[in-house]
Amino acid sequence: MKKIKIIADSGCDFERDYAEELGIHIIPLTVSFGEEEYFDRVNITTEEFYSKLKAYKDMPKTSQINPARFIEEFKRFLDEGYHIIYISLSSGISGTYQSAVIAKEELESQDIDVIDSKGASVGYGLIVREAALLNKNGKTRDEIIERVNYMRERMEYIFAVGNLDMLKRGGRISGTKAVIGNLLNIKPIMQFEDGKIVPYDKVRGEKAIIKKMIETMKERGFEIDKQVIGLNYSRNYDFCMQIKEEIEKTFGVKEFIVSEIGPVIGSHVGEGTNAVFFMRK
Repeated sequence: MKKIKIIADSGCDFERDYAEELGIHIIPLTVSFGEEEYFDRVNITTEEFYSKLKAYKDMPKTSQINPARFIEEFKRFLDEGYHIIYISLSSGISGTYQSAVIAKEELESQDIDVIDSKGASVGYGLIVREAALLNKNGKTRDEIIERVNYMRERMEYIFAVGNLDMLKRGGRISGTKAVIGNLLNIKPIMQFEDGKIVPYDKVRGEKAIIKKMIETMKERGFEIDKQVIGLNYSRNYDFCMQIKEEIEKTFGVKEFIVSEIGPVIGSHVGEGTNAVFFMRK
């Protein structure tokens, strides 16, 4: 049986040290402020990114990984004798998945599997993590892919946008709505449906965010106490810990994966965003 390499992109929002510990190879996406281009979590930290974001008047631009880069990365591991399982950021929000498909076709290799996670950030990361753990435990390609597909179809992504200015800057809402929403402390709650971000609800204030997340987990979740729950945040760690504490108290969850939203995802949601990721029924 061939050795297997699990590959993901930086849209999973895992710290690089953690990914390396799991044996996951991360290919970074890029974010640009004008002419300045950075590789996500490689030559720009999350702290540096949010500082730049605050000072930059326009929306930063993000770039998908192109086929040539994938060919280079895939070939490296093929030459080392690996079978590659690449799990991508959702094709519903990025062209990265399609670039990987093109690279696989160009290489004409049967030793590459390209899977669309249909998700982003730590929810996507939980799927990648599971694949890596199965790989460490000697599971076969088919067993890993079966589990990845199972999780992909059941992962929930519930996130609250902290500041409406980013939605305004991205053209998703008008300036008037952003001003009124910020004044009234209105927080849009978003979710993923078939790999695309769609509105879920609107609440007012942080307590209402926690309440909505807990209600949604009760309504949709499957054996929450036995799961590893994903949480992330952008420059608001303390509030993230409040969400974590409430989940622990309500469901008795023992294990969490917590990560700050990185430059690529942060380019779209900005500061003050929080998300919870869990498996549904």
